[in-house]
Amino acid sequence: MATAAQFFYITVNSPNCHLTAKRSAFSRQLKDGGKSYSGFTDITSSRRKPKSLSLVCNNSSPPSDISSTAKIRSEVLSPFRSVRMFFYLAFIASAGLGGLIASTRLIAALANSSRGAEVPEILKGLGIDLCAVSIFAFLYFRENKAKNAQVAKLAREENLSNLKLRVDEKKIVPVSAFRGIARLVILAGPSAFISECFKLSAPFTEGLLERGVLVVPFAIDGISPSFEFEENEELEKISRRKRLWQLAPIYAPEWTKWIDEQKKLASVSPESPVYLSLRLDGRVRGSGVGCPSWNAFVVQLPPVKGIWSGLLDGMDGRVL
Repeated sequence: MATAAQFFYITVNSPNCHLTAKRSAFSRQLKDGGKSYSGFTDITSSRRKPKSLSLVCNNSSPPSDISSTAKIRSEVLSPFRSVRMFFYLAFIASAGLGGLIASTRLIAALANSSRGAEVPEILKGLGIDLCAVSIFAFLYFRENKAKNAQVAKLAREENLSNLKLRVDEKKIVPVSAFRGIARLVILAGPSAFISECFKLSAPFTEGLLERGVLVVPFAIDGISPSFEFEENEELEKISRRKRLWQLAPIYAPEWTKWIDEQKKLASVSPESPVYLSLRLDGRVRGSGVGCPSWNAFVVQLPPVKGIWSGLLDGMDGRVL
């Protein structure tokens, strides 16, 4: 028994950036003895009239690659970086001024033979100033490089948080809506790869749901992945597996662009199937090529409910 995936596409109707998103009739149907179960949640009708969703944006200039939100988050994550960079610049200016003064004294001493005894001391001071400029310039540029890398990474995460997901037939939300609620695992690859990951996740469904894991399958080849269930599988178990795999990305070009950028930064082949796991706070926890280790998620992540709820919410592992 197989289910068919949903596809969304968006067409541009006018130069004023009026976008019309048309949704094809989506149904993930499970047929058993004449009965049909549609969707991954409480969707019972097997056929629905196609709906349309209109999105309208203004004609303002496009936003810059680095949003103000990413810069603010960078300041929050590294609150003393700006202070350090300020002092580095102050020390560079001070040492540079001292070097300039020492240079003028050295020229005057070399021009006057009576001051020849001062040359070694002046050279010593000039050397100290030049070393100080070099050291603090190195520290400043290293700090600035780390800042730019962090801001760029946070900007990519913000771009990811703005991508849209379909929860059910009537609800479309951005990825950011799941912050503090679920740990998303994004799968990007051919439909056969996604189907294989679906099969491998079956034994760990209960543990993954207890830890707030939700899967976002994205077929890069445009073919609907086949999610098959055993004929003798319990209906309740099927419902829980559907819940784990209920999210569907919409507006494929934006998802494709973001994933391709990530692969390029990681020097991964564009055709390679990859996964990306997010923390509860929306930051990237881990990534890799191929199917993720579902068992590792169950072992490493704390449950989101019960006695450990809240206390270990942020202990999702290190941030990449």
